Amino acid sequence: MNQVVKAERVSARAITGFIEEALVKIGLPAADAGKVAELMCEADLTGADAHGIFRLPQYVKRLRAGGINPRPAITVERTAAATGLVDGDNGMGHLVMARAAETAIELARASGIGWVGARRSNHAGAAGVYAALPLPHGMVGIYGVVASANHMPVWGGVESLLGTNPIAIAIPAGEEAPIVLDIATSVVSYGTVKSHRLQKKPMPEGWMVNTKDGEPLTDPARSGEGVLLPIGGYKGSGLALILGLLAGPLNGAVFGRDVFDFNFNDTDACNTGHFIIALDVARFTALDTFKSEMDRHLRDLRTSKPLPGFDAVRLPGQERRTRRADRLKNGVPIPSELVSELDKLASESGITPLRGR
Repeated sequence: MNQVVKAERVSARAITGFIEEALVKIGLPAADAGKVAELMCEADLTGADAHGIFRLPQYVKRLRAGGINPRPAITVERTAAATGLVDGDNGMGHLVMARAAETAIELARASGIGWVGARRSNHAGAAGVYAALPLPHGMVGIYGVVASANHMPVWGGVESLLGTNPIAIAIPAGEEAPIVLDIATSVVSYGTVKSHRLQKKPMPEGWMVNTKDGEPLTDPARSGEGVLLPIGGYKGSGLALILGLLAGPLNGAVFGRDVFDFNFNDTDACNTGHFIIALDVARFTALDTFKSEMDRHLRDLRTSKPLPGFDAVRLPGQERRTRRADRLKNGVPIPSELVSELDKLASESGITPLRGR
């Protein structure tokens, strides 16, 4: 039986205001703090609850300790007609990826496709947020990253040498919700494990195993004793490997043993690597025609007969749009444990608590 989580509904305006003010207090320029707050809140609005305001205390801690540069000089090198490389100067990952996505979209507008890598970055939150940035421009978005900590072994191994290395793909549609697939290559993201630990909720079997005996690990407080399992066995492990190599070594960023766990190191630069691809649909077929075809096929899939035990067939991105609309209207549900932690941050930073906004 699932444990009931007590949550408070908080408006998106309050969340963005709180994040922005906390980051300005720690030294980010107002415009940069506003951009980070916008992208973090988007994660909350779309349901990536372990990657929005939940991450703020950790970001502030690393900023205070010098692990993240609050005023980076982010640079972009156009390496060819359709490629680019962003150097994040150890800035907030959200700022680095916002610049990378902007560059990829510009390249795709001119060349049909834009592939932009990034290095010297940091944790940037939810992958789907960045994959979705090309959507308003009539483009497909594809995003990958080397996770900011290793929590998964190579298939058949026991050492944590791979991250959860997520991939996100966004494809535009017309009246139907755009397809937005955002998955970790592990069964669950480590941020979700951290959320369970904060709320003192046991983890289901199948998320982690103990490295000593391979038995299921369900106590999130003991997550350091285990490793996350990949999706689909060796297939997920292989996917994590490939994504890590494309986001890491290809861009001059870390991978494998070079990755340290940013959950336990606040002072060193992570040199996180990412990549984002923007693909202009109109280079293949008329955008309106494509959207119409997407709608037709998505309706066929969505209205297909569900398997016994399922109430409906759901597509990647369908609940995301519904959830975003609900949370914009009614507020984002935030666990009371997290609200208490944010109250502590507000007191330390001298800013208005979340509940007071």
